[in-house]
Amino acid sequence: MPRVSLQRWMLGALGAVVLAGIALTWTLLPTAPPEAGARAQAEDVAPRATPVRAPAPRPTDGPPSPTKGAPPAPPPPRGATPVAINGRLRVCGTRLCNQAGKPIQLRGMSTHGIQWYSQCLNESSLDALAMDWKADVLRISMYIQEDGYETNPRRFTDLVHNYVEMATVRGLYAIVDWHMLSPGDPNQNLARAKTFFSEIASRHAGKANILYEVANEPNGVSWSRTRSYHEEIIPAIRAKDSKAVILLGTRAWSSLGVSDGADESEIIKNPVKATNIMYTFHFYAASHGTEYLDALSRAADRIPIFVTEFGTQSYTGDGGNNFGMSQRFLDLMASKQISWTNWNYSDDERSGAVFETGTCPGGSFGGTSRLKPAGDWIRDRIRTADNFPTN
Repeated sequence: MPRVSLQRWMLGALGAVVLAGIALTWTLLPTAPPEAGARAQAEDVAPRATPVRAPAPRPTDGPPSPTKGAPPAPPPPRGATPVAINGRLRVCGTRLCNQAGKPIQLRGMSTHGIQWYSQCLNESSLDALAMDWKADVLRISMYIQEDGYETNPRRFTDLVHNYVEMATVRGLYAIVDWHMLSPGDPNQNLARAKTFFSEIASRHAGKANILYEVANEPNGVSWSRTRSYHEEIIPAIRAKDSKAVILLGTRAWSSLGVSDGADESEIIKNPVKATNIMYTFHFYAASHGTEYLDALSRAADRIPIFVTEFGTQSYTGDGGNNFGMSQRFLDLMASKQISWTNWNYSDDERSGAVFETGTCPGGSFGGTSRLKPAGDWIRDRIRTADNFPTN
């Protein structure tokens, strides 16, 4: 912030005597920039090494507020947002369909953990995502452990409520991601999940844009145990919201079991007993090649799939980008109308975060001036015109 000098005018004196002017200079010290904060390890599909713990994260207090001084972005044309066009979604066969019963593909971004990077989610950044990036969907990643939900359920539930409302105003679909990772058995957090999703569904069941992702990346646990969790949590949501699509994590870090030497057949033979559900798949193109691509292709012909997390780098969310393999995945997903969200919409120092470190909270978020190579690449592909058939 530049220095500001304020001068007082000469004070009047009695009679003919005029006192000399007195100048007082007030100096405003520059505001210190936000500290770097924690940079949590990206949590992705395995095989993986034991995670390295992040440094202590920067505390955040309460829901995000608009970026000060940022002019409000013009609203999108009435009826032109993804939600306005497609309405409430449902699963039809193996595809995600809109209110007209037509298969569609959603494309968008996942947040990083909101316990570390809530400063990257404000009015300006979400305006950019909706209107500059032209995204269809925002995935709200709320970690359970790792300084997340378990530390303050009220605060994190309120954050998620707020982000859902911010997505709704912009006509974006909102995926509420129960970002469990360690422990890998989702049943360990079943009671917490029921409490959380019961409240989220109670508040947002009337919205056409809500989707629930109930287990980010089950790992170190069998498909039968994972399926048991899903069949426990789905009724808790359905008691409050009978219509929304529910997204189900798959075994071995949502790899359809591939990262543990299995494949999609275990799900096909023993599917979750529920309707209006989709199974999730995660991949990182520098780590996961043709074996993962082929499994995704086969599975999408048999069961409904939503790729709720992927990156162009290694499974750590870092390292070099493999844009060639990434494009092969994107081409497949386009051909089979598999919806996706990319990891991640933050300024984490790793190559998988789309913004350069230090971009949040002030921006700029639109355009390409603050984007890393992966951010530039994925923005360009999200901005490609949607094909949303309505009749």
